[in-house]
Parts: sequence; C-alpha cells; structure tokens
Amino acid sequence: MSSSNDEREPRPEPRGTDDAILDAAAELIVQLGVRRTQLAEIARRAGVSRPTVYRRWPDVRAVIGALLTREIGATRDAVRLSGTDRGAFVEGVVEVAVALRDHPVLGALLRSADSDTLFEYVVERLGASQRGLLEALRAGVVQGQRHGSIRAGEPVELAAMVLLIAQSTVQSHRMVATLLPEAAWRRELARALDGYLAPQPPPRPS
Repeated sequence: MSSSNDEREPRPEPRGTDDAILDAAAELIVQLGVRRTQLAEIARRAGVSRPTVYRRWPDVRAVIGALLTREIGATRDAVRLSGTDRGAFVEGVVEVAVALRDHPVLGALLRSADSDTLFEYVVERLGASQRGLLEALRAGVVQGQRHGSIRAGEPVELAAMVLLIAQSTVQSHRMVATLLPEAAWRRELARALDGYLAPQPPPRPS
C-alpha cells in the first residue's frame, strides 16, 4: 500500500530472465496446480535451460516462494491510500485483501489440494512477502496514529494483528461465501478492522 502523497510512478522494469521464469511458473500453477508443475516444464515454457533455473532457485518450491513474494508485493504496491486517517487505511487493507483473494495464482492455490504450499509460504513462516506486507501495515498504522484516528499501541503489534485478521478472512472466504456475499464480505472485514483500530473512548466516571 502506497501513500497518495507519493506521486512518483515507478518506471517499468525490462522483463528479464527471472521474470520469464516466474511468469512461466505462474501459468503452470494456474493451469496444472502445484503438484503437476515441474521445474523442467517451467524452464521449457520460459525459454531457458534447466541449469539457468537451478542457478537461481534449487527447486519448484523455491520458485513458488519467489513468485509469491513478487506477486504479493506488486499487489500491495498497486493500492494507493486516499489519505492518512483510519478510514483510508482500512479501505486500503480491504482492497489489498480483495486483490490477493482474487489473484489467479493465490486463488489457484487456495482452491486446490495444493493449499499446503500456500500455507507454508504465507502462514507458517514470516517470509519476504509477509515482511513486506507487515512493514506497509506498520507505516499505515503510524500515519493513522499521527492523524489521531488509530488508537495508541505498538505499531508493529497492531500491524501484525491487522495482517492476521485480513489473512484469515482471505483464506476462509470460500467457506462462508454463501453467508457473506461480496458486498457483505468487504463491509464486515472493514468493520472488523475499523473496530480493532479505533481509539477507545475514555472511561465514564463512576
């Protein structure tokens, strides 16, 4: 998530060998699933040799880890916050959650029997993609605290809990899809985040 105060647009990077390999892996995961995606086929589809892939990543799981890091980071960076208050922050988190939920690669992992791979890279360990999300959330919390619309607290702790709330909502959305249609899913996620981050009213005098 990027602040609207930064108007500079990143310059597009030339598509290099790494991106070609990761693009090929993404296509195969969506088409075949993780378990049927082989490193040799990734190399063939990317137009490179297997040693070229091995010099970068030792196996398919490492390629998937790099792919998830790239895709989650790009999704995060594509969302621009409309302000520095709690409302803008919550809106940004919901938009990132929706984009990740609907991402073709992450969606393929969530829908298939290969979801254990997604859990390894997104749930069971704090990888590069998670650290990037956590830092973006921490920065947003700090902005909201300075604005006065996010409650006091250690920013990284609040950011970690926001990450857990949004992440679990994304991972479980199919289970409750009939109970929470799209508009309700967005609304209730926003309400949960907003309630968690809102400053607490002063206690009433006894």
